[in-house]
Amino acid sequence: MRIHIATDHAGLEFSQDLQAHLTAQGHQVIDHGPSSYDPLDDYPSFCINAASATVRDQEAGVEALGLVFGGSGNGEQIAANKVTGARAALVWNVSTAELARDHNNANVISIGARQHSVDEVKLFVDTFISTPFTGEERHVRRIAQLAEYETTGAIAGQQVD
Repeated sequence: MRIHIATDHAGLEFSQDLQAHLTAQGHQVIDHGPSSYDPLDDYPSFCINAASATVRDQEAGVEALGLVFGGSGNGEQIAANKVTGARAALVWNVSTAELARDHNNANVISIGARQHSVDEVKLFVDTFISTPFTGEERHVRRIAQLAEYETTGAIAGQQVD
């Protein structure tokens, strides 16, 4: 699987450790930055690039997921979710990693590097990658509604103010 990774300065060490872990598992890892530590870096472009590449790959039929890291993971999730077609979920335990895929078919996850150990992050990421989307009708319907709103600003048959 192709894995797109991005971070800010707070997640740089996690990103590097995780890239080695994922490469050892046979995944193709693409690093969207940063390439060096800068405590004043701006993460939005890194995370947007990782999410955009994930969506492009998926649209082209390439099996791909995205991972973004920051101090809390919140800003990185927000940045990734600005990309049309990205469904980025904030993950803070194994259950949220499973549900991100199982119920939401998330294609990007965000993790707070200052909140977890490297081993925890590896477990969350491995869980996310290995968990399939259930494809249950209710989840498919809800994801379609989100995509419809994202592109049209409306959800057919639903009141959106």
